[in-house]
Amino acid sequence: MRPFEKYFPYFLLAGILINANGLFIDILEPDGALYATIAKHITLTNDWVNLFGDGHDWLDKPHFPFWVTAASFKLFGITAFAYKVPAFIFWLAGIWFLYVLAKELQNNYTAKVAVIVYIFSLHGLLNNFDVRAEPYLTALSIAAIYYFYKAHLYGKIIHVVLAAFMAACAVMTKGIFVLVTIGGGYVIYWAVTRQWKQFVNYKWWVMVVLILLFITPEIYSLYTQFDLHPEKVVFGKTNVSGVKFFFWDSQFGRFFNTGPIKGHGDPGFFLHTTLWAFLPWSVILYIAVVRLFLKGKRAPHPKRWIIYGSAAITFLLFSLSGFQLPHYVVILFPHFSIIVADYLTSVNKENTFKRIRVLQTVLLVLGAISICLLAYYSKFGNVFIIAIITAALVIVTITAVNKTEINSIIARGIAFSLVLFVFLYNFFYPRLLEYQAGMMAGKWLQQNAPTASSALFKSWSYSFEFYAPGFVETINDYGQLDQFLRKNTTTGVYTTANTLEELKQKGYEYIISGNFSFFHISMLTGSFINPATREKALEKMVLITGVRKTALH
Repeated sequence: MRPFEKYFPYFLLAGILINANGLFIDILEPDGALYATIAKHITLTNDWVNLFGDGHDWLDKPHFPFWVTAASFKLFGITAFAYKVPAFIFWLAGIWFLYVLAKELQNNYTAKVAVIVYIFSLHGLLNNFDVRAEPYLTALSIAAIYYFYKAHLYGKIIHVVLAAFMAACAVMTKGIFVLVTIGGGYVIYWAVTRQWKQFVNYKWWVMVVLILLFITPEIYSLYTQFDLHPEKVVFGKTNVSGVKFFFWDSQFGRFFNTGPIKGHGDPGFFLHTTLWAFLPWSVILYIAVVRLFLKGKRAPHPKRWIIYGSAAITFLLFSLSGFQLPHYVVILFPHFSIIVADYLTSVNKENTFKRIRVLQTVLLVLGAISICLLAYYSKFGNVFIIAIITAALVIVTITAVNKTEINSIIARGIAFSLVLFVFLYNFFYPRLLEYQAGMMAGKWLQQNAPTASSALFKSWSYSFEFYAPGFVETINDYGQLDQFLRKNTTTGVYTTANTLEELKQKGYEYIISGNFSFFHISMLTGSFINPATREKALEKMVLITGVRKTALH
């Protein structure tokens, strides 16, 4: 047994535990809280066909993650934990499929290294806290690639069916472009190895038919919600086809920047995004890619093009897209992890190990210093305790791990992630979320008036919609407010503090049950991080109860 394999179970356990930390932290706005409210609506209405979010029929994403989350709500109740736990289970499944795929394509040793690299990647850890579609998408994609490989290797129909099912669920999570990630590597592999007959092999066409069959629940739901109701206003228009949006606008429309949701594409965006998102392994990833494609010292085994090709074609597709967001690249983290593991396990020169070890040591020290400075500057958490924990992790890692083994590199990467996320999960985010005013107001209602009917009045908060009990109405004018008050006796209304005087002038009485400070915490600024200027960066929100209309004074 190699030295790394001896410690692999402990590395694995540490990685699972630090990722599991994110399960017990509240949901972050905007996307996570929005997705949670959509699943909450399914749960409360038992309507599994129509997606409703942001106050209207919702078309932006397919159904699969919302179906899974709503099922979790049915089992565990509508809580932050129930929202996150199915995504975490998918993430765990993704680890397994990464391991078995890397083992098939390379070997058991490389597969274990790839697993640890994957578990401790920065944006992967973030995704187990700020849950969106990525844990589902990544696990389903790597599972589909694995079963695709088994079907290619053995030709069994069960593998074809499983590959098609996993691919279909991935399509119902993000859209049809995910098929490029799943199948693109095989196309390149067949071309490189001149397996031209594979392009007309009947089993791959059977797989395509099965994928179309398995996505029929999505097509049916979209057709029922939108195509049968051309009068609905979607993206400011009527006569919007949900099926067309699914197959074209949500994918090709974003790629060519012609759809209803537009962005500003930058060909270099994912190069610099990967540099921070895949920390602490990103520099090693770039070294591995440069070594492979520029120096040409070691051509990959042909079947490894299944991973290399898939990563290359997907990365290129993302880079050329007109709509780009940092979390898109997470789907490629299993691929990146295999590439990094392949490189690290191939290093056999002490000087190369030394250079990489120095690189990871510098990264670890810089990360530790940055965390301590952030804790000191923001006053989020006890600086003394944070400094002791951080220093202990750094010192133990640098002094205790054998400097000649791959463990020295892996351990420094693990320590970097632990230093960062012990602080983020246990000190930074819990304090940060106190400024998510809608969540705080919703929790107040849950604890003090669980039967109250609640509403947003001239305000926006996905987290209030999720955490407040029952349905939450969105009210934009006083006519709607009067109607809401007439049909509900016990109410809780979330609004801005600036609205209170206007309510008084229009003859409303109310009790201020809570004052809350709001900041858009997913977009931090220096003025908010600095305690001296934080108060000026905040917006004041209130939760009012006992609201009633009286005669004007």
